[in-house]
Amino acid sequence: MTVAFFGSVSEEAARAGWRALDDQSSPRAVRGSFDRVTALGSPRRPSALSALVAEGRSELASVIGQLRGPLLLAAGAPPDTREPLPHVTLARIQRKASSSERRAAMAWASAIDLSSVSFRMDALGLYTWAEDRTARLFTIVERLSLACE
Repeated sequence: MTVAFFGSVSEEAARAGWRALDDQSSPRAVRGSFDRVTALGSPRRPSALSALVAEGRSELASVIGQLRGPLLLAAGAPPDTREPLPHVTLARIQRKASSSERRAAMAWASAIDLSSVSFRMDALGLYTWAEDRTARLFTIVERLSLACE
């Protein structure tokens, strides 16, 4: 779940954003469940297929709302004025996807049943691109464990 997206800032700026967590009261772990998978991004050409949070949504929106602004400011990233939308991105639709590929991706997403899936967000992480992107796209470079109930 993305709390603050720094974008293409330098490593030094991203780490400055991460250090801003020290100035915030650390959130507690949140338990939750998922609603449905939906397309996010441009309504005409969505780019992400994401699982929306059901249970735990208001708690996670509060965490995002509390942390996002100060972290982006400390990283020198542009502010994000959108309402927090707790979600997990499951897949991306390629920009060059054809209409039929987009329809197939949407059909795949609508067939996913997450009603029995639950989670616990018990840590925050600072991610960057993985060195070997054939194995995974991202890697965690910093981690902060959250207090559990």
